[in-house]
Amino acid sequence: MAELAVNRSASEFRKGLQAGISIAIGYAPIALTFGLLAKTTGLSIGETVLMSLVVFAGASQYISLSLLSLGTGIFEIILTTFIVNIRHFLMSTALNEKSEEDHFVNKAIYSFGITDETFSVAAMKEGTVTTGYMFGLNLISYVSWVVCSGIGFLIGASLPQTLQESMSVALYAMFIGLLVPSMKRSIKVVYLAALAACFNTIFTLTNALSSGWAIVAATLLSAVMVEFIEGVKKKQRGEGHE
Repeated sequence: MAELAVNRSASEFRKGLQAGISIAIGYAPIALTFGLLAKTTGLSIGETVLMSLVVFAGASQYISLSLLSLGTGIFEIILTTFIVNIRHFLMSTALNEKSEEDHFVNKAIYSFGITDETFSVAAMKEGTVTTGYMFGLNLISYVSWVVCSGIGFLIGASLPQTLQESMSVALYAMFIGLLVPSMKRSIKVVYLAALAACFNTIFTLTNALSSGWAIVAATLLSAVMVEFIEGVKKKQRGEGHE
């Protein structure tokens, strides 16, 4: 009986690895770019790899690089990345309903590896998602991200100093690349981005807040305003149908 359980877990783990291959391949160029930009931002290879090991969140790591380049304090960086990753609470809750019953420790371990991509693959899988499957799916994605971050740093270190310094522009290009697809899918994202940019500009030009707190405040204010307006619109539509 125990042998059957082990064989089943191994089989599910292999299925998870296979399902995660495409994610690992997709992560490679993004992680390489992160490692390269981390080098130009001034991080060491140890700090770069450690960030990927501990954080394992693409958008948050790019935001952290931007904030570090501005000399932002650690608390502002942590708060900003927390806000960006709030959606993970919803993803974890949804995936928990689909996962098999298992020890809390096992769920806590593989929940660390949940990203937008691994969540999508797991959520679309037919039937119950097993612990072995999640470990395989997350592991190959995690290894790809961490290893390619280190490789990207080494590539960046071999570039001429002038080119390394100019690569800081790529950080803003990456943010635009992350933002535009979301803006195409939802007009709400357009309003959110525009409001956040306006608030951040006002806070920065008036010196009302430091650069780090300006970003945090702009993000929170724009999110609250957009959601409030959306709520009012839904309420008005509901009253109109009555």
